[in-house]
Amino acid sequence: MAETEPALTRIRALPSWLLNRASARGRRLVSEAFAQDGMRMPHHAVLSAVADLGPVAQAQLGRTTGFDPKDMVGILNDLQAEGLVTRAPDPADRRKNAITITPAGRRRLTHLAALGDEANEALLAALTPVERELFLALLAKVVEDAD
Repeated sequence: MAETEPALTRIRALPSWLLNRASARGRRLVSEAFAQDGMRMPHHAVLSAVADLGPVAQAQLGRTTGFDPKDMVGILNDLQAEGLVTRAPDPADRRKNAITITPAGRRRLTHLAALGDEANEALLAALTPVERELFLALLAKVVEDAD
């Protein structure tokens, strides 16, 4: 008689499977939190990058964030329509657009940071403060090793 294992026992023990599940849960929680403010995650990523890098050339912004240029145009159109970023010819090279965050964009990022913090709190709610510190340190070590 063949020995049977409960379904997915081996898979559920794999670090890669666990990390993927935790990542999916984290993305869902953050996505739902941002949706409360009418923001999608790609838009938040671009707005955050503009805040960190700006004024930044549109092409560089796409390379830095990893978004396809066609997708970047749509995201920037949405952010500009909401008054969160401006696009203007780059003074150093008039053929390029320079993207700059607006004061409204900075205020929105502050609000989104609070929503993101709440989502991450929910993600890590099962851990004690000491476990959280260790968990984050270990995750950072795994990520640094990959970089």
